[in-house]
Amino acid sequence: MAYGQKILKLAFTQSLFGLALSLLLFSLLPDIVTADEYDYYSWQSDNFHNGRFYTKQPQCVDIPADLRLCHNVGYKKMRLPNLLDHETMPEVKQQAGSWVPLLAKRCHADTQVFLCSLFAPVCLDRPIYPCRSLCEAVRDSCAPVMETYGFPWPEMLSCDKFPIDNDLCIPMRHPNAVSKVCPPCDNELKTDNIMEHYCASDFVLKMKIKEVKKEKGDRKLIAAQKKKKVLKQGVLRKKDLKKLTLYIKNGANCPCSQLENLGSNFLIMGRKVDQQLLLMSIHKWDKKSKELKFAIKYMKSHQCPSYHTVFQ
Repeated sequence: MAYGQKILKLAFTQSLFGLALSLLLFSLLPDIVTADEYDYYSWQSDNFHNGRFYTKQPQCVDIPADLRLCHNVGYKKMRLPNLLDHETMPEVKQQAGSWVPLLAKRCHADTQVFLCSLFAPVCLDRPIYPCRSLCEAVRDSCAPVMETYGFPWPEMLSCDKFPIDNDLCIPMRHPNAVSKVCPPCDNELKTDNIMEHYCASDFVLKMKIKEVKKEKGDRKLIAAQKKKKVLKQGVLRKKDLKKLTLYIKNGANCPCSQLENLGSNFLIMGRKVDQQLLLMSIHKWDKKSKELKFAIKYMKSHQCPSYHTVFQ
């Protein structure tokens, strides 16, 4: 019997579930415990979970490579239905895809651990929920970032739904790690990143910025009157384009290096929320960037997923 199996069998025999979970989830050492080694656990016989009756018993399945949110989370198999009541893999992929951009914001080091504990729970013989303190830590760090883009912290992730810290829930692994850069300014000029924001944005423009002001805790970007190139018009009307003003929500004091020099053109992506145009992403228009050139060309033919809304 493999060393990892012996440890897990002994832990469960002695009812030391917390020790087994710790070895499995937090050391994440593939030479000690692998997904295949805990595949032999039997599921509970009933199909009733979390107040909902399932037509199928819970099963242990591979985390597919195109489940981008959780493919590299540290274990290879997940429980289905998951802990958000998604019963099929297409449903999991559709809902999880909305959260991928939040990982890039680095609002908390445990964001992926928290989200994947729900979207792709580790494959054990009973569901293991995130501890309430883990939820609260991620929420307190990431909710302000989400609000920048006009999205509230969703009810389905309400932290009072999760257990108070104990040996049978997933605890916080890292201390708070918040990026101080304004979220719309904290994006790499990479094709994949540009396309993520392109699909999640209501409108995309190439334009110049005339002036930047602070207003009630927000940062206000006033567009220059010069002709703007519309790459995605979406909800923008002609009168919006004539006197275009964008806002970085709660962004009055966070740094944004792109706005230190307003002489160049910018790639601007945004959403319309409550009659305000919120900035989602800003890049200096670098003519020499191959990544930018490819993204602009790709926009002409790219079909965005219909469900794609960042931070659903």
